[in-house]
Formats: sequence, C-alpha cells, structure tokens
Amino acid sequence: MTHRLFAALPVSDDLAGRLLPLKLDGPGLSWRRADQYHVTLHFFGGVSIELAEEIAFRLDRIAFLPFQFAVAGVGWFGRRQPRALYARLAPSAELEHLASACRDIARELKLEHERRPFIPHITLAYCNETPIDNVKTWANTYQALRTDHVSVDQFHLYESFTGRGTKSRYQIQATYRSGL
Repeated sequence: MTHRLFAALPVSDDLAGRLLPLKLDGPGLSWRRADQYHVTLHFFGGVSIELAEEIAFRLDRIAFLPFQFAVAGVGWFGRRQPRALYARLAPSAELEHLASACRDIARELKLEHERRPFIPHITLAYCNETPIDNVKTWANTYQALRTDHVSVDQFHLYESFTGRGTKSRYQIQATYRSGL
C-alpha cells in the first residue's frame, strides 16, 4: 500500500475566512473547502510505509525558527489552459528555506520531485475547461488582495486521500515545531 504524502503549512481559520469570499460561480470551477487550505512545502507522492517513516524522521530534523507569511495577490496555474486558482504568498526567505529543506529530502531519497520553481500559494479552486477570460476577470478582481501576516511555528506531514473535487481529504500524520 502506498501513502500519498506532502509537507505543508496549515492555514488558520482567520486567513481561511479572508479567502472564502474569493469564491465565484463559473464553469468548470471546483472550489476547495476552507479545511483543505494549506501551503504545500513539498509533495512526496505515493510512498511505501518504510519510506513514509524515513520521510517523517528526516522532516523532524529540519531546523527552523518561527516566521510569518502574508497573502499578496492571486494567480492561476496553466497560462492558457487554467488548472488551478490560488492566493499567492509574499516572498519569504524563511518559507523558501523550509520548502528547500523538504525538496532536499526528496532528492536524497531519490523520489520524484517538482523541478519547477517553488511558488508559495494556497490553492483555492481547480479548473476543468474553465474559460481563460473568466480566470482573467477573477484574477483582476482580486489582484489587490493583501492580508495581515500569519505567524508560523509548525508544519505538518499530511497524507492525501484523493476523491473528486472537494471530496479529497488530508490527514495530519506528524507535526514539526520550530526550534523556539
């Protein structure tokens, strides 16, 4: 049996509440529930129980200090054929460090890993043949979105149980706290 694992920051109820109003009706949009919001640091994919235990052990060895992040606009993946709408996070050296440490674990364990640059974000909706003009209108409407800074002193190892649309669920397998 494989376990679909990813490391991510949780999203507070307050921040989720700021993001929920961005939801608009439109063709092909599958909006995520607030309890599904997170900031993915790294997706490890489907792994065996032995590899899952090794990932958990190595994540526990990542040293990081508490830091903050904030939402700074919106965007979408899939320039011409939109795949997902997201809230973009402002640049953060601490967040980049944490994501990089997670990517290093995947490389060390010779797991498939994302080769594209890390774009810190919170996925809000998935797109299925959503017209690009609808996506552009949504992005223009919410581009000025800014939130207060959110404090981070922990991240989680989640297991993903896939389903259609909002039926996917994530279960925390381990929690890792900052050094202070």
